[in-house]
Amino acid sequence: MTNAVEQTNLKVIVFQLADKEYAIPVSHVKGIEKLMHITRVPKTARFVKGVINLRGVVTPVIDLRERFGLPIPESEETTRIIIITLETMEVGFVVDSANDVLDIDSESIEQQPEVVGSLEEEFIAGVAKLDNRLLILLHLDKVLNPLD
Repeated sequence: MTNAVEQTNLKVIVFQLADKEYAIPVSHVKGIEKLMHITRVPKTARFVKGVINLRGVVTPVIDLRERFGLPIPESEETTRIIIITLETMEVGFVVDSANDVLDIDSESIEQQPEVVGSLEEEFIAGVAKLDNRLLILLHLDKVLNPLD
């Protein structure tokens, strides 16, 4: 038996918001959809855009730009809804574009840097450096809570 440390990779979906790249584990991604009609739901948080009917399943949709306090541009051809599942919850995230599926060496993931006054700081699980790219790994349960 050898004492070699097993190298583990994390497979992630990379998406764009403003000028940053974010990543979420593929294991939580159910699908990536083009932007479709979103039905507004009254008295929800402003970042909850509403619900979509996705193949017969009513799915709540969150605008991640709104959730992170980023400026909201007009939707473009590249705008996507990433359908994620977390425990029993299924939610859509509106993102600027979905770019890649990548394997990240878990050793290249660092704790989030302390950024004073960063609104999105609590949503960040870590940061991965890949060549000349910096990927921000999201803490999905913190992004989804509170939904009230």
